Order: sequence, then structure tokens, then C-alpha cells
Amino acid sequence: MKVLVVGGNFAGSTAALEIKRKLGKEVEVTLIDRNPDFIYIPSLIWVPIGRREVDEISIPREKVLARKGVKFVLDTATKVDTETQIVFTEHGQYRYDHLIIATGPKVQMDAVPGLKEHNVYIGTPVGAMKTREKLEEFKENPGPIVIGATQGAGCMGGAYEFLFNLEKWLRDQKIRKKVDLHWITPEPYLGHFGIDGMPLGEAMLKKFMEMFHITYHTSVGVEKVTGEEVFLSDGTVIESRFKMLMPPFTGVDFIKNSPQLHCGDNQFIPTLPSYQHEKLENVWAAGLAVNVAPPFEQGEVPFSVPKTGYPSDVTGKIVAHNIINAIKGIEKREEKAWGKIAGLCVMDAGEKEVIIVSNSLFKPRKFAIMVPNVIFDFFKVFLEKYFLWKLKRGISYLP
Repeated sequence: MKVLVVGGNFAGSTAALEIKRKLGKEVEVTLIDRNPDFIYIPSLIWVPIGRREVDEISIPREKVLARKGVKFVLDTATKVDTETQIVFTEHGQYRYDHLIIATGPKVQMDAVPGLKEHNVYIGTPVGAMKTREKLEEFKENPGPIVIGATQGAGCMGGAYEFLFNLEKWLRDQKIRKKVDLHWITPEPYLGHFGIDGMPLGEAMLKKFMEMFHITYHTSVGVEKVTGEEVFLSDGTVIESRFKMLMPPFTGVDFIKNSPQLHCGDNQFIPTLPSYQHEKLENVWAAGLAVNVAPPFEQGEVPFSVPKTGYPSDVTGKIVAHNIINAIKGIEKREEKAWGKIAGLCVMDAGEKEVIIVSNSLFKPRKFAIMVPNVIFDFFKVFLEKYFLWKLKRGISYLP
């Protein structure tokens, strides 16, 4: 029995390791990824300001996977033929009995005119290092800054984190008084996060904006970006010498090039609550590749839902459990829709943090709380060390 995993970060690595752990020699597990290293993406917010180096949050995949009996292929998957059950890569072909798509997203840097040319993006190691380079240049000639997200974006949390870390960096560099700092977001209110908010979230973030002297603009899209200005959908024009705007995400080219997957316009995978493809019994999706419909009504400026590390890890485990049952001939499937997964997140705020916990990511919720920790970002650092420790040892079964 062959299980093929395309994509190897949170969801893909967890699913591959768990299936191999449970089934051993009964199954051949192969993981394909175009990058040799696992990257702990939540800590990329610290790379531009020099608090982390990329190699400190990277783990070579091949050694970890090989030790656990999972074959690693360093290659780019280009498409899948679901009838012949073959995945095509730039350098080969791989047959499967079960396919897990855990590719993550493609970043739409062309979503707004000028975004690609005049904006930095912190969501990749290359982008984070480019942001560091731009900040070093900015120090020599400081001025207005715009941080936030464009229309269609779903990763507002990471942008909030970078905003507050950048504000502290500006103070550390002794240039904060020379900088007008602006936050722009398609959210109808601060702290919506694409999950319709959390108790006290808006009030807390308003207080943060006031405390750190940040001007904020809600319910706005971005018309265009130039080297010196950001043009908003409400007619506002903000002068800016440095910009970090989160763009929208879409599915990767591997999905786009595979019409048998029957995806919608956003190229994410339509799944059942078991993360089995809606129409293909032996195709599964986990992590950011899963299509998740926003649980709220869109306003004039659309935006999407967050897809973070914890739900990705959970969906990887659910997919692994269900594939194991399928291979064993057990009909029962574990089901938990994305919005029903518990909310567990720590939002860094520049060596401060906000701990966000809820029984369900989307409303209705039985329990939800945001707790600020203004002393030190202990839990954010702990989660980083924990996940890196877990990944280095190939431990897939722990939370």
C-alpha cells in the first residue's frame, strides 16, 4: 500500500509520520516537497528584526523522515492524474493508493497593482530576510510605514504580530519618533481575525494601538501601491517609505494544474469534515490546502479566514487516522470541520503577547478568552521550542 504526501510542513509531516508509525511495514509512505527544510513559520516574524536567524527555526526533513521510515523526495509536484493515481513532478512520477495534499498556499503578490514591486512579505524565509535588508536601509532614512493586509487576505494575525514587533524595533533603534506608523485592514473592526472576533479582542487591540501611537484604518482595501504611497479603497492616500502588506492566498499550481480535483476559483481542495476529497475517495487534504468558507458575511471589502499551525497539525492527524482506518477496512471516519477545531494561538506583541484560547475556532463557541501577558512573550517562545523539539525527533502523536 502506497501513501503519497505532497507538502511537508505542519500538516504533511504530521500525517506522514503518524501513518508510518501506526502501520509500519504495511505501508510505504513517501513525502514530496520542493524545500529540504521544515520551517517553523510562526517565528518568521522575528527574522526581519534579528531576533531569530532562519537556520534557528529550520530542520532538515530527510534525516528526520528517514529515521522514521518515511521516504523524502526533494522535488516539485506539478500535477496529479487521479484516474491513473500518479503524481507528476519536475523529475519523476509517483504512484499512490492514497494521496494527501498538504501543499500550503500560493501567495498572490499580483493581487494589487504595485504590491510585488513595492511591498515586502514576511511569510517565507527569503521574504523575511529581504524584509530585514529593507529595514536596515530604512534606518538610514526613516519615515512613514504602512503595515497590514490587502482585500482577500486571511493571515491578519501574522501582520498584527509584525506590526507590534516592528514598533518595538523602531524604539530600540531610537527612530520611533521619526515614524508615523499606520495599520490597514479589510476587517470591519480590530481583532476580527477572520473568525468574527473574540471577547474583548477589539477593545484590547484598540488599547494597544493607542498605547503604541499607531493610526489604524479598518474596512479598507488597497487600490495600488507605489514606492512612496499606499492608495486605499476609501480614497485615503498614505505616504509610506516601508510597507508590509499581507496578500491573499490561493491554492498552488499543483492543484490548478490538476482539473480532476474539481476545485473552485481559489484552488483550495473541497473536502468533507473528514478531510477526504468531496468526490475522490482516496484523495485527502490537510492544512492550508483545505478549502474553508468564511463563517461570516462579507462586507464591501472581502477577506478570508486564518489557517494557522495548530489546525494544520490537527487536520494532519485526522487525515492520518482516517487513512489508517481505510487501509484496515474500517468504515468509521473521524470528522471535525475546520471551524470546530479548538482555537489555540499566541499573538506576539513585541516581547509581550496575547494568549487566545477557545473551544471552537468559529462561532458559536462555548468558551473563548484573550489574555494579555505584558511581561514577556514566554508562551510564544515555548510553543516554538516545543514544535521544533517535536519535529526534530519525528514525534507525530503529541499535540
